[in-house]
Amino acid sequence: MALVDPIGDMITRIRNGQMRMLTNVKIPSSKFRVKILDVLKQEGYISGYKIISDSQNKGILTVDLKYDNGSPVIKEIKRISKPGRRIYAKASSIPKIQNGLGLAIVSTSKGIMTDNDARNQNIGGEIICRVF
Repeated sequence: MALVDPIGDMITRIRNGQMRMLTNVKIPSSKFRVKILDVLKQEGYISGYKIISDSQNKGILTVDLKYDNGSPVIKEIKRISKPGRRIYAKASSIPKIQNGLGLAIVSTSKGIMTDNDARNQNIGGEIICRVF
């Protein structure tokens, strides 16, 4: 069965894994998911990830979750733009998450980046999710 919203599925697996205090979660691999995980790792929300190939040439991402004194680093991760309702924003109207303490992951013409990077480069795009 094909997933209708694979990015939403990835976000939900990360959220559920942190609620259960798991050390890592397994997610089906794709280039788009890897780019999102790159941003999360760069900003310090996850420890890292590995791509594992299986027998059917479908990779599996193993995401290492990060904790601080027993509590998850990611307090909230929420999908904004969904397949049924895409949310786009200009560079000037990209929202600040928790007054700049959190971040929004934006898909732009220059690739996947944080909301601060998109504002600095004056590029708008689709707001994928917000993380705090």
